[in-house]
Amino acid sequence: MSTKKLGRPTDQRLAMVANLATDLLWYGRIETTLDRAKEAAKYAEKCLTIAIKGYADVVTAEKKTVDEKGKEKTVTVNKDGAKKLNARRRLLSMLEDRQEQRVKGEKKAAFAARTQGIKNPLIEKMFDELAPKYVQRAEEKGNAGGYTRIIKTTLRRGDNAQMCIVELV
Repeated sequence: MSTKKLGRPTDQRLAMVANLATDLLWYGRIETTLDRAKEAAKYAEKCLTIAIKGYADVVTAEKKTVDEKGKEKTVTVNKDGAKKLNARRRLLSMLEDRQEQRVKGEKKAAFAARTQGIKNPLIEKMFDELAPKYVQRAEEKGNAGGYTRIIKTTLRRGDNAQMCIVELV
């Protein structure tokens, strides 16, 4: 497998590609140079493939609890299965951590209620939104893959680098 060096040492290059892929998955589209875009798209597609293969593995269990009045309640708990847990851990090691931001005009209490219990919003977004979307797309089209699109735009002023937009399809 050949990779472009992008004019950086290995550790900096890997961190840069991971950050670009994280931004691509978080925002849905980014603008960067063509070589960086190709590397980030390749990395993001690998992350999406991991999420798609493991997102449906959920184990449902019933748990009995006792409330304040002494009554027993049966609560249904959904836990990650082995495949989903492995996929979650691999994605956590591959991607950078992104935290949810408050929407303009949103109160602190509403933000706290919306983000309660979410430790890794990017990973949750991948399992809850992106993976089901691409599984449905694969069923409709009959093929998997091709989750990103690269659109060439202008040449950057100064160094004449080819700029492009990378977006999730």
